[in-house]
Amino acid sequence: MTQEPLGTDASVRPLRILVADDNIVSRRPLEFALRKWGYEVVTAASGTEAWRILQAEEAPRIAILDWMMPGLSGPEVCMMVRKLKREYYTYIIMLTSRSEREDFVSGMQSGADDYLVKPPDFNELTLRLGPARRIVEIETELLRVKEELKIRATRDALTSLWNRSATMELLAREISRSSRESAPMALVLADLDFFKRVNDSHGHLVGDSVLRETAIRMLGTVRPYDAVGRYGGEEFLIILPGCDLEVATQRAESLRHAVADAPMYVGASTVDLTASFGVTAIHGQTPMAPEAVIEKADEALYKAKHAGRNCVVPLVMSV
Repeated sequence: MTQEPLGTDASVRPLRILVADDNIVSRRPLEFALRKWGYEVVTAASGTEAWRILQAEEAPRIAILDWMMPGLSGPEVCMMVRKLKREYYTYIIMLTSRSEREDFVSGMQSGADDYLVKPPDFNELTLRLGPARRIVEIETELLRVKEELKIRATRDALTSLWNRSATMELLAREISRSSRESAPMALVLADLDFFKRVNDSHGHLVGDSVLRETAIRMLGTVRPYDAVGRYGGEEFLIILPGCDLEVATQRAESLRHAVADAPMYVGASTVDLTASFGVTAIHGQTPMAPEAVIEKADEALYKAKHAGRNCVVPLVMSV
């Protein structure tokens, strides 16, 4: 009795396999068996079509390639796939009616991971697919961990906003873009007013929830391509590409209203909160250090605090 491998799990998308064979008589049994085993099967009737499929962004992670196909041969497709620069690996099984040892060696030298003689024995096919699935599963988990580490390295743990170092990198990039494209760019520095009173009156857990709610309100106010980062404590940096000082001041007012216009409800606590905003902008000048732009925004924020808080103060960035 043929062992039936699992190509999927109830909680995840079925594993995709490409079957590339110009002979429909030999391709169809493979399709049927793989679908029966739970795989999502993609087919190609030529090497050229197989190459097109394997270049796609969400290409199948496993490919069964016939040796001889119109357009491109299986080994040619295999060699081209191995030259692709991408994070994930494509496990390739070469399928051929040839059985000479030199053909096996040639197929493996082209970058194939395994070899199967036509017509394939389905018990043998299940054994060949076992290592392929394990490699794909291990790599998927490694990529997930890599992405998680990347998020941890660039995101603030409390608010999920960009952290300070990532925000500084984004600011440097936007300053460079502003200079290169002779386009305006603005920076807003925001600070929550009397935030210490929140911690003193309601406790640090409520204070943490207020910071998270502030982040949510700010993200809901800015454009998708703006960047909001936690600069430190209760301070936030908002990078506004393409905005001059006047437009940025208007956007800062929208942010101020987002924070102040509605109380924040945290469990049994109700917190009324305001924030002060300092705004500055550059206009495609010679590239300058991010610290210099932040210093001007901080100067504007200082003036906002001394003007009574809960307000926006813009300052022109001197060249």
